[in-house]
This record gives sequence, C-alpha cells and structure tokens, in this order.
Amino acid sequence: MSILVVGLSHRSAPVTVLERAAVAGDDLVKLLHAVHESANVAEAAIVSTCNRVEIYAVVDKFHGGVSAISELLALHSGIPMDDLSRHLYVHYEERAVQHVFAVACGLESMVVGEGQILGQIRQAFRLAQEEGTLGRDLHDVLQQSLRVGKRAHHETGIDKAGASLVSVGLEVAARHLGPLAGVRALVVGAGSMSSLAAATLSRSGVREIVVANRTHERAVRLAESLEAPSRAIELARLDAEIAEADLVVSCTGAAGLVMTAARLAARGVGSDGRRRFFLDLALPHDVDRAAGDLPGVELAGLDDLRTAQEAAEAIGPEAVDAARRIVCEEVEAFLSAARAAAVAPTVVALRSKAAEVVRAELNRLAGRLPEMDDRVRKEIDQTVRRVVDKLLHAPTVRVKELAAAPGGDSYADALRELFDLDPKAPEAVARADMREEEPVAPVAWNGSAPEVDPGCAEADCVSIPSPAEGARGVGVNEAGASKAAMSEVGVSEAGVNEVGVGEISVQDVQAHETQSTDVRGVPAETVNAQAASVRAVSARDAVAGREGDVT
Repeated sequence: MSILVVGLSHRSAPVTVLERAAVAGDDLVKLLHAVHESANVAEAAIVSTCNRVEIYAVVDKFHGGVSAISELLALHSGIPMDDLSRHLYVHYEERAVQHVFAVACGLESMVVGEGQILGQIRQAFRLAQEEGTLGRDLHDVLQQSLRVGKRAHHETGIDKAGASLVSVGLEVAARHLGPLAGVRALVVGAGSMSSLAAATLSRSGVREIVVANRTHERAVRLAESLEAPSRAIELARLDAEIAEADLVVSCTGAAGLVMTAARLAARGVGSDGRRRFFLDLALPHDVDRAAGDLPGVELAGLDDLRTAQEAAEAIGPEAVDAARRIVCEEVEAFLSAARAAAVAPTVVALRSKAAEVVRAELNRLAGRLPEMDDRVRKEIDQTVRRVVDKLLHAPTVRVKELAAAPGGDSYADALRELFDLDPKAPEAVARADMREEEPVAPVAWNGSAPEVDPGCAEADCVSIPSPAEGARGVGVNEAGASKAAMSEVGVSEAGVNEVGVGEISVQDVQAHETQSTDVRGVPAETVNAQAASVRAVSARDAVAGREGDVT
C-alpha cells in the first residue's frame, strides 16, 4: 500500500475552477465515502479549503487510484474530465508524504506560512476518523504532518513570513478605507475564517463589529468573544446592516451568492457617497463580482489576494528556507522509520518460528530422556534458548538497521526466503498490530524519548505514535525510474519533470499494473506535472537510488 495525493489548488487552477471543485458538508462526506469505496483505495481523507481540494489516499495500484479519484472529483464537481485534468496534480509515495508535510507548514498556501491550514488538516483527519475511512497508514501521515507543521511554526517564525489570509485581506482593505480604527465592520459567517477576521478586526480597534450568521446562536457566541463593541444579528437583517457598514468580510460557504450587485444597489450602496470595502474569502464566492463596479466600492476576493503572496514570501526568506529544511528532515525521518517498521512483522515471524523449533526439539528430548531431572531439563532449556537468541540477535538487529535505508524492504523478502517463513505469518503480525490504541498527547519527535508538547491545547490534541510505531506499514520504495521506464508504465516524458536515479526491469514495469499511455481518462501529462511525484517501483529487482533533495 502506498500514499497517493490527487488535488488542485490556487497554484494549479483559477478560482472559478476551485469554486466548482470545492466540497463541504454532506457533499464532502459523500465524496469521502465514494473515494474510500472505490477500487484500489484502502484509506481516504479530504482537505477542502478556500484555495485547495486535495484527496489523500492509501492505494494498492497507482494508476487505478489516480483514475478512480480523478473521475470522482470530476463527477462531484460537475467539471468535465478533460477540463479538470489540466489542473490536477498527483503526488505518490515519498513525494506524497513530502507534499502533505509542506502543506501543513503553510509552504503551499496562498499566503506562505498561514497557520489555519493546521486546523483544516486536523478537521480532515477527524472527519475521516469519524466516517471510518482512516486506516493506520494515512493516520500516521496526517498525525505526523500536524506535528511537523507545529514544529515549523514554533521554530522558524514562518508565521511572520506570511500573515494569515485574513490579515493580508485586511491590509488591502486599509489601503482603500484608511486606518481600520473607527470603521464599522460587518462579518458574515461564524466559521473559522470569519472568526479569525472578527478577532483581527477587534484587535485593530474598529468602532463596532456586527456578526451575521445563518445559525444565530453561533453569531452570538462569536460576538460575545470579541473585545471590541460587538453584536449579533439574524441573517434576515443583513441588507440593513450592509448599508451601515464600511467594511464587509464574508465567508459563509453558501452554495450561491449571498450579496448580489442589484441587492447592494437597492440598499443604497454605491449611491450614498460612502466608501466601502468588501473582502470575500469564500469559495464559492459570497459577493457578486459586479459589486466592485459600484461607485465607491472596492471588492477583493481570493484571486485579488494572490499578488500579496509574493510580498509575503519576500518578507522572510530565511524562515521559509528553514521550514523547508524541517520538511526535508521530517520526511527522511518518517520514511526511514516506515521502512524499518515494515520489516518488524517479518522479524517477529522469524523469532516465532525459532521459538516453535526450540519448543519442539525440547519436547522431543524430554520424550527420549524421561529420566532427566528437572534441574538438568531447566538448564538445557535455558541453554538452547540462549543459543538461538544469540544467533538471531545480530541478524535481526542488523536487518532493522538496513531496512531503514532506501530499498530496505528487500531485506524482509530475503529473511522470508532464507528462513522459509510462511508468507502469511508477517501479515498476521501486522494485522494484530492494527488494534485500537488509546489516544496519547502529541509528542515531539526528536529521535529520543517522547515529550509532551505543552503548546497543544487539549481540545486539539490527537494521538501521535512513537517514531518506531508511527510510520508502520507505509511501505515506501525509494528506487526511482528512468524516463524510458516511466513511459512503459504509462507516464509520458512530458508528464514527469524529474525522476529518481536507477533502472527497473520491463517485467517489473509490467507487474506495475499497466502499459497504457492514458490513465482511464487522465492524460499522462497530468500525472505529477506539478512536482515530479511519480515513482515507478518494483518489489525486488529495483536498484536502490534516491535524489539528494526531497523538496
């Protein structure tokens, strides 16, 4: 099983496409289950935000997983496959892990370093857990991504390199309205983005904040939590409050427009001589784009904030580079632990077989020498077991060390072959290890004994296994493939920006499922066109090799 990411974001698609692809509520749950129930997919989670829709999955076949997920995205978004495929990117195996970690650090966000993505990944994690689509492999990747993201924010100051999307939007508003202190603000929605906007406005010293939301109780709770003078209103009173507001921030997640240009004009917006700023942070958009044509009205949506990203990146390149180094370190540590853990069931199976042999031989000896007294029998028993333990100690310790290196999964195959182990024995050990675990507090992964992270609020804590356990079963192969080999598995040279070193045999390629130049409707150039994620892999004959930099 391997990790696969299929998605689109502000980097690969315009806002109009992201609007159609965005999923939330019941539609998100339906898509999650559709992905999980499709062929070749064992686990699934979906991160759907204002500027990205990404499906994280554990698959047993690369091409089958890509095509199934892509088709489901097209079906749920209503975007024809030919149109959608141009905007999709694919990450696979180690590149998928690297991408998830980078997303959690805010390195892939519209505004580099924004911290809201951690909460969005946590939300995706919990939804998948609640819906039963999360297994051990994806659990470990998402859990570790949360810790990596927190580490990057705590150690690098990347938060300063890129303010939150809300902060950048309010800076744009201040350029139009002047200092925000003293303005009257209207916040439409009471979700995470709207709440952040309200809190930021409260600290800015605005004269008043009015919160409107479909569920009035949530609006009341948000208004009561703010330091600035605030009040909550029913959504039905929205029109009257818009006429009085200087600044309107909207992020509702509604399926259609919340404020049309005609509706705003009917309330005097654009004809009363007042300057107003509308900050639309929703996908799909809440505010009619034509509203920006009304006199005195300035409208900024997610597309308009893209240019602010360049400025954010220029503020702190050192912090961004430091965060990228953390991602590289964590990816290497995670994959090494995964490879080492993958051999553990085979080691357990080997020791179990040795114990059975010892037990059978001691029973046979006892039958042939019934006159042997208990003291002698006990001494022989201990001696035989010590001999076996000493003989197995060095190879089992060494095979775990070797397994942590690229291509290390072949050592488990060698053990099973050399000692004639039942192929089902390691699988049985792995299945037994999938039992339910008690939640534990998040821990810092530094290669030593875990420590409780004091920065994690209890409400946000989710269990993070230890390094040796946390990456169990990821099954990552480090061997790369030449461009010729990639073409054999159905990925055109145009679809791969760069690949790892090494060659794989044609037999291995054929065993990798397909020789088609298309992936059931997904053009080959779509596959990993964004970040060179594809790795053609073989179980046995791949020559170990890796790139020097995983970023």
